[in-house]
Amino acid sequence: MTEQRSGYLGTYFNKDVVLRLAAIARISSWVVVGIYAAQFLVQAVSMILQIVRGFWMGMGYTDYALNFILLFEQPLRGVVYFIVLQAMAQVMLMFMDIEDNTRRAAREVIQKVG
Repeated sequence: MTEQRSGYLGTYFNKDVVLRLAAIARISSWVVVGIYAAQFLVQAVSMILQIVRGFWMGMGYTDYALNFILLFEQPLRGVVYFIVLQAMAQVMLMFMDIEDNTRRAAREVIQKVG
């Protein structure tokens, strides 16, 4: 089974595969941010229930601070993953544009010279 390449024969990648990967990265980023948002909501509700039920009695200021830091630590990871996946998708598209513009510019120079 051979892979058909679109465009110029000298390319080392398949544009359709790159476009598909970029779409998968964008969709995955939203899935990841959704999962981390749901996790944050569950942790926040759990923390509120702990406070209401009195499980936090006798804790010091550093314990309170640590619990709040831990509450926000996981969602920040989700935000970073989201940004990285979105950036990866955009960089792939940008590299495809650079390759296409470079080939177009080379063709124009050849036509002017030749």
